[in-house]
Amino acid sequence: MEAITTTLRDSKTARWTALALVSFTMLCGYYLADVMAPLKPLLEKELLWNSAEYGIFTSAYGWFNVFLLMLILGGIILDKMGVRFTGKMATITMIAGTAIKYWAISTHMLDNSVILGIKAQVLIAGLGFAIFGVGVEVAGISVSKIIVKWFKGKELALAMGLEMATARLGTALALSTSVPIAAAFGKVSAPVLVCLIMLVIGMISFLVYTVMDRKLELSEAEEASGDLAEAEESFRFSDILFIIRNKGWWLIAILCVLFYSSVFPFLKYASDLMVNKFGVKESVAGIIPGLLPFGTILLTPLFGNIYDRRGKGATIMIIGALLLILVHTLFSIPFLNQTPVAIVLIVILGIGFSLVPSAMWPSVPKIIPEKQLGTAYALIFWVQNMGLMGVPALIGWVLNKYCITGTRLVDGVEVSSYNYTLPMIIFTGFGILALVFALLLKAEDRKKGYGLELPNIKK
Repeated sequence: MEAITTTLRDSKTARWTALALVSFTMLCGYYLADVMAPLKPLLEKELLWNSAEYGIFTSAYGWFNVFLLMLILGGIILDKMGVRFTGKMATITMIAGTAIKYWAISTHMLDNSVILGIKAQVLIAGLGFAIFGVGVEVAGISVSKIIVKWFKGKELALAMGLEMATARLGTALALSTSVPIAAAFGKVSAPVLVCLIMLVIGMISFLVYTVMDRKLELSEAEEASGDLAEAEESFRFSDILFIIRNKGWWLIAILCVLFYSSVFPFLKYASDLMVNKFGVKESVAGIIPGLLPFGTILLTPLFGNIYDRRGKGATIMIIGALLLILVHTLFSIPFLNQTPVAIVLIVILGIGFSLVPSAMWPSVPKIIPEKQLGTAYALIFWVQNMGLMGVPALIGWVLNKYCITGTRLVDGVEVSSYNYTLPMIIFTGFGILALVFALLLKAEDRKKGYGLELPNIKK
């Protein structure tokens, strides 16, 4: 009679608790990632930044990840050292970067100083954001591998959807609370201090998870008669060549950078768009964009559950890309400037934002072996960071160069007014390209038989 063996992941309570712990860590990370977006007018008022400087600061997120290949290094470390070591390293890095960023925008020591032709305050704050960017991205790939570790063959897409939904809650909270916090304390730096405290709590949450992870490995070792080394092959540098030769991986990576380039950089400027195009007051401008991540909180797990049970991963990504095109096209039309229109478009964008990630990230384990997943996710995140670095700087430059229409008063201080038609056309272009690559991915799936259109849950 065949013995029935179980591990800790077979316990629903255990695997969902593990998911909750690491998801909360990512919530804290994404709160910091987006907390400055609604503060652009206040940065212009209090710190005298312009749109180009804001664009430089925002683009700093990807500096080290792209140019120093820190994300790729993080993926290799993840595959060689495991999720516990890498995750702890990532959370410490997030805290360090946030501390530097907070100091830069709260001190007067950098006033009137210039480094490399850039305001010292902008550059140092960007440096802190770049360090944070390394930490949060490495944490992201660690959490992706953690979810595969606990949910492969089970509710994988649902679990990834719930994690992304929780992370987006951090974005929603950032967009909706940063201005009130800044107003309550009378400082634009106050929301960043709140982020710093939250990240410390997030690190504690991850440390609790590491205890569970160790117990999981012990249960797996028992199942394998103590030979854990045989359960998981060691990473080899040649595995990188295997990954980058995989056409399916490249299609997902390019789709990722195009999709996220049409959403995350948009959110960095969405509050300013609400002010300049729709006439929303600066104090509440972050509330409407904040609806987007709130929608994803409900919809991403729903779409993930559909993928788990019914499949159609590639089709889901195509539909998501179509919604991106629709929304950004309508945002680019000048006479569609009524606040209800903005609310409806943000809700639709939230649906698109839910569809693509819910299918994209769970599709990677169908293309890449588990032992290479850390590096595979890292390489995707690296490509993605090119967009997250370049697009905000591009939009900031375009606004400053071509889109200034005059000035307006914010609490007695003159700041620039902008026409957002051209930036929205740029975002529409990213959506069109995303649709093209989603169609190519579906065709490649039919050719190679990855199973992207098949359910994740094994009957």
